[in-house]
Amino acid sequence: MQIDLIETFLDLMETRSFNRTAERLDVTQSTVSHRVNALEAAFNRKLFVRGKGGTVPTVAGLRLLDHAKALQSQWHEAVRSVEAAGTYERSMRIGIQHDVAEMIGGRFLKAIREEMPGTSTYLEADYSIQMNRDLGAGDLDLAVLYTPHHLPDLHYERIGEIAYVLVSTSAVSLAEIRPQDYIYANYSPAFDRAHRMALPQFAASAVAAGRNLILGDLVATLGGATYVTQKTAETLVSEKSVRRVADAPVIPQIIHAATNIRSRHSHQHRKLIAILCDLLSEP
Repeated sequence: MQIDLIETFLDLMETRSFNRTAERLDVTQSTVSHRVNALEAAFNRKLFVRGKGGTVPTVAGLRLLDHAKALQSQWHEAVRSVEAAGTYERSMRIGIQHDVAEMIGGRFLKAIREEMPGTSTYLEADYSIQMNRDLGAGDLDLAVLYTPHHLPDLHYERIGEIAYVLVSTSAVSLAEIRPQDYIYANYSPAFDRAHRMALPQFAASAVAAGRNLILGDLVATLGGATYVTQKTAETLVSEKSVRRVADAPVIPQIIHAATNIRSRHSHQHRKLIAILCDLLSEP
């Protein structure tokens, strides 16, 4: 299986530029052209048409797209399976949103080792946009994320939520917080919308971040006010670094599990999602 032909085709479908695809794949433009020509010869159909406006896929190219994604995903699954042969029965690559990893990452891996001893696990923390891409490309088997992209070959389900609360180094009410001291938290598009609707007076901020660990450190170092997870708030309050802003709304963030649509009913995936649901439901 010439996976380089498939991956070149998929990249070109995204960039619509032979030059850009060559740069991204770190090959020459002639190599990209050769790979596309090889695919077109195999199918006896033109897959792209080059014009002044760029590279445009033909009807045949558009029809090949979903099949190419499936081939890429199956190839990555096969590579990981063969690499792990002789050591574990199966392997799983899991992406997890930074803040969720911070909360349950260790307990999640411990539960996998206890309940699925024949599984080797690679766990990486990332943001939703990259995990959606990696899952679609077959580089991840499961993703735990905030923002679904609802791609045709991916399946999403809600598995829990995280509560974010407002803390401050000096204020005990919203009226006491100065806009110039506010550190804007932007954990996801959904969180951002809720944040702006609830507290529009703080939308224009000089400092902003999108990760709980960073925001907790910023508010403790710089002073001011920001949204952090309930657990981080409790820790900072116990250290007397901050106090809860009593009249500020709690902003919930939904957590989703994402898998390839073909594997959403597999025993292994259902077991992992069940573990996640149990961990996220713990107080």
